[in-house]
Amino acid sequence: MPETILLAHGSGGKLAHRLIEETILSDLTNPMLAQMDDSAVLDLSGRTAFTTDSYVVSPIFFPGGDIGKLAVCGTTNDLAMSGARPLYLSLSFIIEEGLPLSDLRRVLTSIHETAREAGVQIVTGDTKVVNRGSADKLYINTARIGKIAEGTNISGGNILPGDKVILSGSIGDHGIAIMSKREGLHFSTDLQSDCAPLAAMVADIIAAGATIHALRDPTRGGLATTLNELSEQSHVKIVIEEELIPLRDEVLGACEMLGFDPLYVANEGKLVAFVPPEDAETVLASMRGNRYGAQAAIIGEAVSANTPSVVMKTVLGASRLIDMLVGDLLPRIC
Repeated sequence: MPETILLAHGSGGKLAHRLIEETILSDLTNPMLAQMDDSAVLDLSGRTAFTTDSYVVSPIFFPGGDIGKLAVCGTTNDLAMSGARPLYLSLSFIIEEGLPLSDLRRVLTSIHETAREAGVQIVTGDTKVVNRGSADKLYINTARIGKIAEGTNISGGNILPGDKVILSGSIGDHGIAIMSKREGLHFSTDLQSDCAPLAAMVADIIAAGATIHALRDPTRGGLATTLNELSEQSHVKIVIEEELIPLRDEVLGACEMLGFDPLYVANEGKLVAFVPPEDAETVLASMRGNRYGAQAAIIGEAVSANTPSVVMKTVLGASRLIDMLVGDLLPRIC
């Protein structure tokens, strides 16, 4: 019989210790985590960024990633959007009774590989097991700490009229990859989630010496919702051009078939940057020099306005108001 998670694995007894020592630590161990104290002791100085998030995606395995990779990338990227260099990560599991241990090991391997690429150490964590039917296989909660370099001031409230809007690549890949897995959709090409750690790309942009006013990763609610949030924060109007937005044919086709607007479909490996016009080409070149920003494009600009808003110039020459998403296109997307 395949090994599965039992309620006893969450009891704090021998089975719980065996799960942690033989399964979790076998992939993720490092000197700090190996101490197995109730908290990690960190040596920090200067400006520090801190973020937390929870991941409940269904299914937990999808084209291009899984819930483990998503958890590391999502938390890393949130931290990187403040210009911080990620250092430490906490990792907590809520596991449903009956989850195959092979699935947990597969997720742990993904977490280990993604954390190594992101340059972050997992230094503390927790594991809980809940009754069958009380969760959907596996939930993950994370928190992350990073350092912000002296002189870095990146915030959604810093956007100025005239700033150029730079998108690091095609939109909607993650949301449509999740939908394709759920609904059994098939495409003529291999469509995968864009899930990726973006901290190295952000570090390259900062190192290029350009001024960056704001960064944001357009996850749930997609590019449209993110731009509306930034518009409200900085009280500017954001104008984007439809023909400049990178979009895969497969994503566009799936959205047309399902009645989705790709502007509102989730991403997990893209960022949008607002930079002064004189620095736009420098930032664009820096993004394109990273494998996760090869399709980067300038898609619009911020302008002065009495009322914050987002407007898209369509390929037909008309202007369309892009409002914030009211509900969710896809439930449990991250």
